[in-house]
Amino acid sequence: MIPRSLLFVPADSDKKLAKALTVPADALILDLEDSVAAQNRGSARENARACLKSGGPMQLYVRINPPDSDDLDRDLDAIVPAGPAALVVPKVEAVEDLIRLDGLIAEREERAGLPRGQIKLLPVATETPRAVLNLLTWRTAPPRLMALTWGAEDLAAALGARTNRGPAGEFLLTFQVVRSLALIAAKAVRVGAIETLHADFRDDAGLVRSARAAAQEGFDGMLAIHPAQVEVINAAFSPSEAEVAHARRVVAAFAHGEGVASLEGKMLDMPHLKQAQAVLARAEQTGLRGH
Repeated sequence: MIPRSLLFVPADSDKKLAKALTVPADALILDLEDSVAAQNRGSARENARACLKSGGPMQLYVRINPPDSDDLDRDLDAIVPAGPAALVVPKVEAVEDLIRLDGLIAEREERAGLPRGQIKLLPVATETPRAVLNLLTWRTAPPRLMALTWGAEDLAAALGARTNRGPAGEFLLTFQVVRSLALIAAKAVRVGAIETLHADFRDDAGLVRSARAAAQEGFDGMLAIHPAQVEVINAAFSPSEAEVAHARRVVAAFAHGEGVASLEGKMLDMPHLKQAQAVLARAEQTGLRGH
């Protein structure tokens, strides 16, 4: 299952890494890119490797540097042998970037004795205008693609936008369109869709609204930039007791194998059954994680 909460943590900070491992995030993203100064990337790689080898209570991902950066090979050489669950790939402009990266990872998996395809890919697929225009070409992505996410901050800079949000904290129209395209692109190739981060970590009410809206629209999880955001995100992407109870009734209504059913005076068909099954699958995952 796709993680509900994915918490970024700078890999060059021992203190922040130690704190992050105590947070109930479904996944940690050990960051080698934007939150790490260039002169600290060597130590960040070593810290990330040590963390991966030690393991943790959650999935461990690593955000590497962009596919066209001088740091890419050093990142892959250091990180792939340690076997992260996934690599988060920033500034992907086209699916060809991932196809090339897939080959580079496979070479290192083979040298490390890891099964090919074990390490998954989670690209940030909207950080440049060209990347946005290429969103509808992801059907040729390599099988290790697990999910897509989108980014509003780098895109705003690339567009020359003064801001990406309106006075009430809502995304402006251009960024709403990109967000929707990213969600549709992910679902079109049947991978997870991860909502972008809520940058103002002190804005609890805004985070609640953003996370709940994302879950309702079909996103599977959400990025977090601060440990305090994780519980809110987990709650938003976890079915409520009422939702689980209703989903069980829907599944029971189809117990005789018919293509349609009725429940509480309403007609149900296959989309309702699939939605109910998805709710129950997410509820099972939540129970296994213990929150």
